[in-house]
Amino acid sequence: MIAPAIPLTRWAQGQLDALAALSPAAHLPEAGALLAERAVLHGLTVPGAVSCRGGCRFHRTRDGWVALNLARPSDRELLPALFQTDAPIDLATGFALLDEAEAVARGRLLGMAIAGLSERPASPALAPSALGHDRPAQNRPPRVLDLSALWAGPLAARLLRLCGGEVTRIESRGREDRLRETDPRHFTRLAEGKRTVALDLRTAAGRDLLTQLIAQADIVIEAARPRALRQLGFDAEALVRARPGLVWLTITGHGIAGEATNWVGFGDDTSVAGGLSARLHAQTGQVGFVGDAIADPLTGIFAARAALERYRTGHGGRLIVAMSGLVGEAVAQDPHLSQDLVAWNARRGQPILAPEAVPC
Repeated sequence: MIAPAIPLTRWAQGQLDALAALSPAAHLPEAGALLAERAVLHGLTVPGAVSCRGGCRFHRTRDGWVALNLARPSDRELLPALFQTDAPIDLATGFALLDEAEAVARGRLLGMAIAGLSERPASPALAPSALGHDRPAQNRPPRVLDLSALWAGPLAARLLRLCGGEVTRIESRGREDRLRETDPRHFTRLAEGKRTVALDLRTAAGRDLLTQLIAQADIVIEAARPRALRQLGFDAEALVRARPGLVWLTITGHGIAGEATNWVGFGDDTSVAGGLSARLHAQTGQVGFVGDAIADPLTGIFAARAALERYRTGHGGRLIVAMSGLVGEAVAQDPHLSQDLVAWNARRGQPILAPEAVPC
């Protein structure tokens, strides 16, 4: 039996094959290359209880484990509130005093990217939140407006470009994509071939131009906080109802249902919330991360397929993608996952290579 370099590669390849079927002339990368892309760029190794880039770590709690992602400089300033003490306290000591569920609830209330090993996704992978009016099925390449940042959304837009889409990437003046600074090589790869328009959305002129670009788009991709677009005067659900066939893709960490709408999530912690690390623990007895921020590329691949499918059929609407829910769906659907996780765990500390396969 041959195992892929990264678990869930087979599931992701199925999504890419479905995307390719919607655009037969497209030349798409292999799933293994996309899941390992950043790891290969930086020579990363198979992680254990610390993520590939070191920003997310597992910590033992009184009754379980949590994964805390300290991806932003401001995250460490929240630790005293998380542990409810002004006294100096290290992470191991602080978490050892808390139950897993309590730690996760506190962290999320503070706006931290945190997940419990035993939790399950709060939302499904894909949920329509507003249905627009249909228009005739479309065969021409879509016009794509990419308002997203970091990895998942830009990857979805990149794949749509490879399917022939005309992609315009919006860069907000005063709030640049953090990936440009933290990982310029990966940023450049994701932005390749896209037209970039810099807008100052704090001004009426900038917002007016964005309104015009939305009016010209067939697919809009964004990953903004729930209030962010509304504060700028943009109502996604009203826009899809007004524009027949408009596909509006909202990428979230955990969906928009109830409290989950405000939960922060990045690629490593949402993969934990989706149950992938729990499955690793069940198969190997080890606590650790699977892949490099794997929820990001999985979401990008899935989102591109979902958006192009809706566009091709002419069924407009706003689609909510939940990264944790997506991982949960992939975990449930991949029949080879158990054996692939055992092979992955056996390679801890070894370089992540793609798209090569390794004996299992």
